[in-house]
Amino acid sequence: MHYTNGNYEAFVNADKPADIEKKSAYIIGAGLAGLATAVFLIRDGQMPGKKIHILEELSVPGGSMDGIYSVQRNSYIIRGGREMEPHFETLWDLFRSIPSLEVPGASVLDEFYRLNRKDPCYAKTRVIQNRGEALPTDGQLLLTPKAVKEIVDLVLTPEEKLQDVKINEVFDKEFFQSNFWLYWCTMFAFEPWASAMEMRRYLMRFIQHVGTLKNLSSLRFTKFNQYESLILPMVKFLKDHEVQFHQETTVDNIIVNRSGNDKLATKIEMTVAGEPQSIELTPNDLVFVTNGSITESTTYGDNDHPAPIDHPLGASWQLWKNLAAQDSDFGHPEKFCEQIPNANWTMSATITFKNNDIVPFIEKVNKKDPHSGSIVTSGPTTIKDSNWLLGYSISRQPHFHQQKPNELIIWLYGLFSDKAGNYVKKPMPECTGIELCEEWLYHMGVPENDIPVMAKAATTIPAHMPYITSYFMPRALGDRPLVVPKHSKNLAFIGNFAETPRDTVFTTEYSVRTAMEAVYTLLDIDRGVPEVFASAFDVRLMMNAMYYLNDQKKLTELDLPLSQKLLVKEGLKKVKGTYIEELLKEYRLI
Repeated sequence: MHYTNGNYEAFVNADKPADIEKKSAYIIGAGLAGLATAVFLIRDGQMPGKKIHILEELSVPGGSMDGIYSVQRNSYIIRGGREMEPHFETLWDLFRSIPSLEVPGASVLDEFYRLNRKDPCYAKTRVIQNRGEALPTDGQLLLTPKAVKEIVDLVLTPEEKLQDVKINEVFDKEFFQSNFWLYWCTMFAFEPWASAMEMRRYLMRFIQHVGTLKNLSSLRFTKFNQYESLILPMVKFLKDHEVQFHQETTVDNIIVNRSGNDKLATKIEMTVAGEPQSIELTPNDLVFVTNGSITESTTYGDNDHPAPIDHPLGASWQLWKNLAAQDSDFGHPEKFCEQIPNANWTMSATITFKNNDIVPFIEKVNKKDPHSGSIVTSGPTTIKDSNWLLGYSISRQPHFHQQKPNELIIWLYGLFSDKAGNYVKKPMPECTGIELCEEWLYHMGVPENDIPVMAKAATTIPAHMPYITSYFMPRALGDRPLVVPKHSKNLAFIGNFAETPRDTVFTTEYSVRTAMEAVYTLLDIDRGVPEVFASAFDVRLMMNAMYYLNDQKKLTELDLPLSQKLLVKEGLKKVKGTYIEELLKEYRLI
């Protein structure tokens, strides 16, 4: 497997791998990573679909990329939404090959591209406070020179020196008081205790977005929820190719034998309909494991009941533990699923309004008609003075195919679920759906006398997700297994708990990238995997980021000690009349 950039290999059809007719594949987990693995096996590996088996513990595919109408709760449920951007190289490589279910003759990528060209993201309001008022400094990052230096220092620190280091161990208090951190943590769901190693990757991976943190114009979203817009087209593609889906099948363990250094998966142990079963494997049987899950063990409440907070460990975590017990190269799952701090995001909620009482308040805050069909918040709108650091997102409506014209769907989340609310004096996990809705209505500026009536008329489904922030747990090298562990002959790991260099977790791109790398490695496919977008190596993007990190100041306007100002002045003299001067002018640094 090798990385590539440019389009020289992007449009190549790979040669058929040797002896592909003799091989089969078993994919554990029907989330995005598992489905993408199956697509790459068919498209690039030319494996017959009927020889591909997807083993999934749930009754539906999709994993964390869900969106359902729950008949049991008579309501819509979404646990989140994935933010996407143009430089998700493997994601778009995947969806160029998946036919759209909405537009005849088009791919999912075609449909997605045209939609976002016609209706681009642009948040007119990013942060509010004081019950619906725009933040006066919205748009300014408010980073001190010391905080900017801390960002630069973190980027320049090798990952080896950031093992088990937390974000709040590399930044001082004034950094966390900046709007930059407010935008950053609420856009990406970082907590102060999260991995500094992952924070560094994000800074390098998304340096191109520093200038759009306020308006979120760099993001792209699907027409409907991502289950209907992305997962269902993939499922249809795979079923059309005769891929075998085995739902309600829990994989308990995979037995891996070692001969010298070689590692060979020889048996899958599983539970189907309550009965133990097993599959004997040969060297021609490839196994792709989704290890761990951020939405494992999710529980739900309703208008009158909180979501239960008691939960078992979950099958995906137990499987990873059973694998890790066999070989240290398979990672350390306990680093991610145990001892998660209390001060974190564990709760989200889906609110369905069935009248237009809330519409004037949304229009006042977000400056958009939520029933226009256009994307409303373009990502999260953050409530700065919320004790929960509450955020909400309103996507294009309807968000579901079956959604009625009078229905409006809002998604809420809180990064500090352990604190008591401002209006409802309880931590988020103790709140009923009505109470979660009331808290949001309060911050939207709804008169307090109207809040109980409006909240009761809506349907709010709380979701408790104990592992939702586990991607960001402080980690060391080796805590996540390599996509294909060293000397592994037929076993690979896929998803956001597998390790691939440079890319960032909690993204659709990471899921697809690990799937692509796993298939290309085990089948020795002669086509390059698109490299991670080299944003941190593009001097133009670095200059652009520097301009915005310093709140759009020129180099000569920076608050620097006299000695450094003299160095800047002398440096500008040396580059006068050169291409460097042209770049500095183009990116408004002089």
